[in-house]
Amino acid sequence: MRLLRHTLLFAASLTAIPFYAQRPASPGLPGQPGPLTEHYRAAAARILAAADADTDGYAALTYLCDHIGNRNSGSPQLNTAVQWGADLMRKAGLNNVTVQPVTVPHWVRGQEEASILAPVSRRLHMLGLGMSVGTPPAGITAPVVFVHDFKELDALPADAVRGKIVVFNPGWHGYGVGTNYRTNGPSRAAAKGAAAVLVRSATGLVLEAPHTGMLEYDPAQPKVPAAAISVEDALLIERLAKEGPVTVHLQMDAHLEPDVESGNVMGEITGSEHPEEVVVIGGHIDSWDVGQGAQDDGSGIMATFEAVSLLHKLGLHPRRTIRIVFWVNEENGSAGSLVYRDRLSPAALRNHVAAIEMDGGAERPLGIGYGGFRVRPGPPVPGAAPVSAPPAFDVKTLTPEQQKSFNIVEQIAALLEPIGTNRVFPGGGGEDIEPLVAQGVPSLSPHVVGEHYFDWHHSEADTLDKVDLSDFRRNIALLAVTTYVLADSDSKLSGVVSADAH
Repeated sequence: MRLLRHTLLFAASLTAIPFYAQRPASPGLPGQPGPLTEHYRAAAARILAAADADTDGYAALTYLCDHIGNRNSGSPQLNTAVQWGADLMRKAGLNNVTVQPVTVPHWVRGQEEASILAPVSRRLHMLGLGMSVGTPPAGITAPVVFVHDFKELDALPADAVRGKIVVFNPGWHGYGVGTNYRTNGPSRAAAKGAAAVLVRSATGLVLEAPHTGMLEYDPAQPKVPAAAISVEDALLIERLAKEGPVTVHLQMDAHLEPDVESGNVMGEITGSEHPEEVVVIGGHIDSWDVGQGAQDDGSGIMATFEAVSLLHKLGLHPRRTIRIVFWVNEENGSAGSLVYRDRLSPAALRNHVAAIEMDGGAERPLGIGYGGFRVRPGPPVPGAAPVSAPPAFDVKTLTPEQQKSFNIVEQIAALLEPIGTNRVFPGGGGEDIEPLVAQGVPSLSPHVVGEHYFDWHHSEADTLDKVDLSDFRRNIALLAVTTYVLADSDSKLSGVVSADAH
């Protein structure tokens, strides 16, 4: 998972996707029973019971994690997963199973290492940042410039930075702040002449485990090698830098190879009355090249797949089409989501009545995130402090049409009371459905507790054992009920076309 459009999202705003922010965020609003609730109560009960007993979804996730493993864009493992995913959909009896061709980048990590040479000798726990360039073969050995944030970097004269390795430690103020430095830090430091960059991992957990993720180079600046280091190592460098000069050695073989053809995996339950209208649901099949990609986003694609598969097994035939998609290349380019949108005709795009993404891990779900009324955020202010006290969400601030849509989601959420996931939260979606949402497609996603997701993701610790079976089943249940009602009912949600939609 990446931060949506690489911007700093706050839970205070209607732009926020809930799991990007530190908890606690909005407490959400309880589901409200209504005519929709009563109409679908019997079907929802069948779905909840089936999800509670389901073993197929976790078995598929187990195979994906243990037998295929991590799935970096361009890697053979990714395309193995793509073909396996298509076979899985065919065996489940879904219609129109296809692999939509998508050309993806192929970034290769290669060998890498980093260490403090002075005033002490110590190996650093590091992972090169995705899409980073490598160092010269002999590596880079240089003094460190330690800064907490961009404000401190900007205050330094260029002579104090030129030829040195800049180390950022902004602390942990949520994923949005952390990824701002990971994404933009290398070019900000390069603009002052830095030779390389090390960034504190975007996590609050202290276990000597670095977390990778994508950077974005400013084309106006030199490309410098950049890596994430563990929280402990960032704090050690900070302490040593207060005492005097610190020298670090960094060696990275990271490089780009030619692009590779991969694909979005798609299958459907064809609508019985309005097959042209689509509720699309899914997550991303690629992952970083460490760990197993279990929570990010193996749990997402397997929970969404099993939600759709359960509906098929139960013989539930909604009036609209349900389309499951495993999007490709979310982590370092979003090529899959852009290709999916761009290959839709204008009429087909208009006929997308809802887009549901799961990319926040399969922790215990609290309810449904709905973001059909959000406005796109602007870019973060460099060095800005995080918002610590977001204002409460008030439905009355929405337009009458948006309030009607919110109430539809509240009525769906009321069906989920038996499993304790019957709340509705402002904001919902994800990177893969963002191109659709920008065109006005209403967006939703599970809203989970988010207690440990950022402890694991983008690291070697993102493994199957982190996915709890009971939590996984609750996510399947929430997704299946929500998807079925949206695909079968007369009700439609409203969306907002972004000002910069194209």
